[in-house]
Amino acid sequence: MADHFHKMHGLGNDFVVIDAREKAVSMTAARARAIADRHNGIGCDQLILLEPADDADAVMRIFNADGSIAEACGNASRAVALLIGRKAELITAGGRITVEPFADGATVEMGLPHFGWDEIPLAYAMDTSAMPVGWEGLSDPAAVNVGNPHLIFFVDDCDAVPLDRLGPLIENDPLFPERINVNVATLTGPNAIKLRVWERGAGLTLACGTGACATAVAAIRSKRVTSPVEVSLPGGILTIAWAGGEQITMTGPATHVFTGETHWANFD
Repeated sequence: MADHFHKMHGLGNDFVVIDAREKAVSMTAARARAIADRHNGIGCDQLILLEPADDADAVMRIFNADGSIAEACGNASRAVALLIGRKAELITAGGRITVEPFADGATVEMGLPHFGWDEIPLAYAMDTSAMPVGWEGLSDPAAVNVGNPHLIFFVDDCDAVPLDRLGPLIENDPLFPERINVNVATLTGPNAIKLRVWERGAGLTLACGTGACATAVAAIRSKRVTSPVEVSLPGGILTIAWAGGEQITMTGPATHVFTGETHWANFD
């Protein structure tokens, strides 16, 4: 009997979503890498595995294209909301989130942001609102954990930053024991940001929901912008709302591309 999957995306950040709530699917790092391979597999930025939960609608496990685990994924959360088709609570490695779909997208309550150096985590203590570190032309970033760890640089022109080269250098710096997602952001208005993201374990993607959340929170926290914030990524726009002490709310589109059949044993 064939195994089923869904190909979905949020602003071009694409996923293979496997609904294993009724039929268990074994997933390893090697199998996830093989499925995510764009030449020999199905192809995706992240593989999403939905599993049954006793006290929530589903457990959402997230595998990056390199097989590593991601704690949270905002764009995938909107895709899963569309798939479930109603307001639902999901358990992720980064915490509980609530998703609510609408016609062509979803709103997600992403939980509380964390700013402590040991919550990011960093290898040693420092102020995460303006870290005294730099890599070539990038310096004084902010760090925020929104279920997964993000570093944010505010720059004059995010398009001019060679993120394909600096992204992996920063991601794997010993300062970040669990690696880091790298965001370069340019303010374009009192509540608008242009953003590019190097995703830990996936590389450059068209959009990153958690990156948009982390960047908006860092900008609001430093009074660069006011909430809600319109975050423009290469794949499209997300709206992020946040106030101190409250959950982050993310709203944006999601798309179900097709449903497919395969045999997971083909990827071992």
